[in-house]
Amino acid sequence: MNHVTTTAVPFRGCFRQWPVALMQAVMALVMPAAAAADLTPHALATAPDGGEGSELAKPASWRIPTHDEVEQAIVAWMERAGLPPDKRAAALALWGERGTDPAFDRLDVVMATVAEVDPRCLPVLAVVPATPGVPPVTAAALPGWVGEEGTDDFERDVVRLWLGRELVRQERFDDGLSLLAGLDPAQVVDPASLLFHSAACQHWLLRTDDCITTLERLLERAAEIPVRYERVARLLRADMTGLEDESLDHIARRMRDITRRLGQGRAGPVTRQVQDGVIESLDKLIAAIEEKQNQQSGGGGAPGGGNSGNGKPMDDSRIAGGQGAGEVTRRDLGAGEGWGNLPPHEREQALQQIGREFPAHYREAIEQYFKRLAAGESSP
Repeated sequence: MNHVTTTAVPFRGCFRQWPVALMQAVMALVMPAAAAADLTPHALATAPDGGEGSELAKPASWRIPTHDEVEQAIVAWMERAGLPPDKRAAALALWGERGTDPAFDRLDVVMATVAEVDPRCLPVLAVVPATPGVPPVTAAALPGWVGEEGTDDFERDVVRLWLGRELVRQERFDDGLSLLAGLDPAQVVDPASLLFHSAACQHWLLRTDDCITTLERLLERAAEIPVRYERVARLLRADMTGLEDESLDHIARRMRDITRRLGQGRAGPVTRQVQDGVIESLDKLIAAIEEKQNQQSGGGGAPGGGNSGNGKPMDDSRIAGGQGAGEVTRRDLGAGEGWGNLPPHEREQALQQIGREFPAHYREAIEQYFKRLAAGESSP
């Protein structure tokens, strides 16, 4: 019997539209690497419980099953399914060959093992696009038999976890989260993958509280989970903790989510609801900015009326209020009526300056003014 092949599938850029610094760090760390240096071995059953190294940290709420425990779960499932010995042997051979090899992802190997004995899983594996241009997988790819009452819980959880992870990798966070949300970390073969990809969905969909809670659970086993999970989880937690609701950053992320949805051909009620929320948030933000500007510009007016300092004239003609005495310092302007006249050479310099810096009609008006002065007329 031909074994179902499993390979390390690259993490297909599901975080490419995050803020640039975070995106670069995430993409550098989240790629499934075959090298053992990027992965820590799955925890043994005797691994100590604990959070992030603190002696006072509360015990972890979940644990990573050992290789033997996963194998026992596979054997128990095949026994419940009543599979013939030859199929059991083929499945266990595949698991024994790849289950302990760090070059293979545990969840991929378990999914391939299940598909080895249950052909119904083969269409699920086939829907994952391997080349550009292939339509992305959707939640509709989940076979109907997975949700049937007679389906074994072990097989159902494996298929849902594997397909949910693939949906996240293809940036279909809504579908992915709908499959992952009902899974229990205590019952799946790869609880770290469940928690990490659930948090990735919650991060993109801006479910801040849920995301932080999921990341905190994931980091309870920070020393045991894959290094890429641990590092990205810390970045996501810091990002979510500093994100303010209704801030410009929060609005920009929702706009990116709209772009993602429309790019996937989703223009339904959910997308329109997100669009309406963005418009409402922008209206509130603009109103708040305008109110702040009005308060700042309106704070310098004098009591009783007068110009309020906002650069606008009075609405009605009235005596402006003020605190000054209304007196001015007298200046000696000299005797005679020629105080406003300029010597001829200074007058010409002024006209030339006006001609260079102002429109032509300004020069004409000034010339007429000087002519009236020379003729003894009073200026208008």
